[in-house]
Amino acid sequence: MHRCFIQDNLSSSMRRFLQILLLLSSLSGEQSQLGCSLRGLTIDSFLQNGDILLGGVFVVHSGFIFQPPTFQELPQAVSCTGFHIRYYRDVLGLMFAIDEVNQSPDFLPNVSLGFSLIDSCMSEMRAVGGLMSLMSGAAHPIPGYDCHLQSVAAGIVGELVSALSLPIARILGVLHYPQISHGATLSSLSNKVNFPSFFRTVPSNMFQNIAITQLVGQFGWTWVGMLIVDNDVGQQGGQVIQAGLEKSGICIAFMEKIHLSYSAEQVWRVVEVIKKSSVNVIILHSPEVHMKALLDALFDEGVTGKMFLSSASFGITPGLFSEKAWKVLNGTIGLIPNTGAMPGFERFLLNLRLSNPPSYPFIRLFWEKAFSCKWTDGDKSHPTPLVLDVNDTMICTGKEELGKNMSILLETNDLSYTYHAYLAVYAYANALHWLLKCQDGTCDKVSDVQPWKVLHHLKKTSFHPGSQEVMTFNADGDLPASYDIINVQVLQNIFNLVKVGKIDPEAKGGVRTTLNFSFILWNDRYSHVPVSVCGLHCPPGHRKAQRLGEPICCYDCLPCSAGEVANATDASECLQCPPDQWPNEKKDQCIPKLIEFLSYEEPLGIMVAMMVVIFSVLTVFVLIIFAQHQKTPIIKATNRELSFILLVSLILCFLCCLVFIGQPSEVTCPLRQTFFSVVFSICISSVLAKTIMVILAFKATQLNSPLRKWLGPTIPRCVVGLCSGLQIVICSVWLHQSPPFPVLNAETENHKIIFECNEGHKLFFFMTLGFLGLLAMISFFVAFLARNLPGTYNEAKLITFSMLVFCCVWISFIPAYLSTSGKYTVAVQIFAILASSAGLMSCIFLPKCYVILLRPDRNSQVLLGSKQRERIFG
Repeated sequence: MHRCFIQDNLSSSMRRFLQILLLLSSLSGEQSQLGCSLRGLTIDSFLQNGDILLGGVFVVHSGFIFQPPTFQELPQAVSCTGFHIRYYRDVLGLMFAIDEVNQSPDFLPNVSLGFSLIDSCMSEMRAVGGLMSLMSGAAHPIPGYDCHLQSVAAGIVGELVSALSLPIARILGVLHYPQISHGATLSSLSNKVNFPSFFRTVPSNMFQNIAITQLVGQFGWTWVGMLIVDNDVGQQGGQVIQAGLEKSGICIAFMEKIHLSYSAEQVWRVVEVIKKSSVNVIILHSPEVHMKALLDALFDEGVTGKMFLSSASFGITPGLFSEKAWKVLNGTIGLIPNTGAMPGFERFLLNLRLSNPPSYPFIRLFWEKAFSCKWTDGDKSHPTPLVLDVNDTMICTGKEELGKNMSILLETNDLSYTYHAYLAVYAYANALHWLLKCQDGTCDKVSDVQPWKVLHHLKKTSFHPGSQEVMTFNADGDLPASYDIINVQVLQNIFNLVKVGKIDPEAKGGVRTTLNFSFILWNDRYSHVPVSVCGLHCPPGHRKAQRLGEPICCYDCLPCSAGEVANATDASECLQCPPDQWPNEKKDQCIPKLIEFLSYEEPLGIMVAMMVVIFSVLTVFVLIIFAQHQKTPIIKATNRELSFILLVSLILCFLCCLVFIGQPSEVTCPLRQTFFSVVFSICISSVLAKTIMVILAFKATQLNSPLRKWLGPTIPRCVVGLCSGLQIVICSVWLHQSPPFPVLNAETENHKIIFECNEGHKLFFFMTLGFLGLLAMISFFVAFLARNLPGTYNEAKLITFSMLVFCCVWISFIPAYLSTSGKYTVAVQIFAILASSAGLMSCIFLPKCYVILLRPDRNSQVLLGSKQRERIFG
């Protein structure tokens, strides 16, 4: 009796959908023995009997041929093309796991597992149609009906590709029919609201996003391209990966779509984008079948220097690609789901044999592919129309042996997806084991097994295939995620996959990446890790400057501004040094500023000190000469008292320069300007008094002149005392109100700290200088008016010239003082003091010393009183 019934757990909307299908079937007039069928849809499958069946929707052929319907005849079935051993090996992994379960005493005692398999050929139409066939148990699918005669359907294993798993998951979710995918990575499939019955043994794109970001960061790449498959799955996965990369500061130069159905023009357009791009690394996020034509085209255009980073969606399928494609892929770094051990799997593969009827699905196609031969009687085990290679001439005998070439023929260098199909079988076996296990004295029979019951136990089952760790599906239907990092190495046309690391996004303490760079073999262009950046790495001391209108990874390197440093590579901004520090020459670290002041240990300080000593000694010599010859007529005629005061004040003027040299202190800072101001005021007032006395002496030549009473020492003393007193008052107020003090000035000079004296209130400083300037100007004008007096009083000419030198020096001092800083400001003031003092001494006293020492014949009362006395100083 047939077990043919409509499932009772359907939603109202799904029931209405199925009722419409049944109505269409009844209207066709071609009813089956069950009274219902889908017209024109026949999906061929392979069946291995068992008490409980697992459905398998697998990619075995990499492509399909679809004839668009003309609506004038019955639509043609989808034809498969491109049988590939890599995909077929996943089927063998399913069979191996089922054999292990059936032979194990720990699982399902007295219950055998079987399977029913269909080949989707990368076609959504075949995948959905095959699913309906597996669920209904009939070659002509009957949606919503279970018509299995001898077995119970428990669930579905597959699909490998997310784009094919998506429509299957939608249908199975409505029917509460469990599905475990061994390759679909689309993150949205973890949404249990939309896909309540979907499980998978591979990590989702969400973890792949973390893994790829970690891997790109490990290699220091910030400028990458991206190729995705042109469907909803590719776009969603690409957006997730792009978001993760951009969050980590990695820029996507381009994101191009590709598909196996693309025309040659579309493929060449993508090739041109890659050729023109400056990226050296391209991320492949697409099933490998879509990339074949593009990789061949890249080789034809000579684009073989790009590095590829493949996501887990890009399966490494040796038999799929041509020799040209492998040369392009050489050096590729890829992610594959973590692979565990499958003890005995190689022995299982070695036992592959032909039988009649075939005990292995697609075994004759595998035989042709593995041994490059052809059956003369066609492939009776697979009546679906196939596109085969007609260039092979060897005849298959069925006696060929895999032998030592088994690993090459079966492409066992990457068992990742095969292993995850193996895990899916063990997950079902554990769920069924607990479902059929007797509990509380009650036992479920095999006939009581329903997909929704299996789904319930899948959510909470724990399983451990072989010696592997215990695994449990989480709330999203995913297993713990981890990836192996592999490197594609092609040497002398021999293909090899080498595991070079591992990424565990769920490790304790965060994502953990282990990578052995020494195992990596790059392509022919690179001998080390390739560089893929939009802007060159900015060395320390530079910052990144964003290029206008370009992605954030595209930048120029600009040196840090004055006072700023960048101590890291690719610094986004420079850091300001503290006030007491300054960047070194490389601008990669702040170093203490040099403390600068005019010291006795540097050449400038030594030179100034020597000049002070020389001028002071010369002045002392002059004073000694005047003291020794003070009774001579020439000294008497020029007012001996004022001359001695002037000489002593000049000596003090020279010596006051020593106070300006050396480290500023609480004592020297107040003393510098005040001592200088007072001593110079005595000096200039003495010159002024000399000039006044010259004028008075000229005006009081008559014996009865009333001015003769002023020719005594009173007026000179009053002038000197008054002028000096006023300057002392100004300096006293200055010291009381705002005295100068030492300070470390880090602002005037960027690269050094100036140890200087802060003059306090600048008003007092300029008042003292102004007062000295006023005295100098008065002395100059008075002396200038008396320049034509008789020779006896010819000193007026010398005073005029000396004051002219004095005024010129100090007028030049003002701009020089304001335009310098640090020790050079102090040096300018010292030179002004020395120059003006030396000018006074030279112009006023050296002519007299010349007469006293070298022309004593002119130093007589008779000569000074004759009419020729004008030539004495002329």
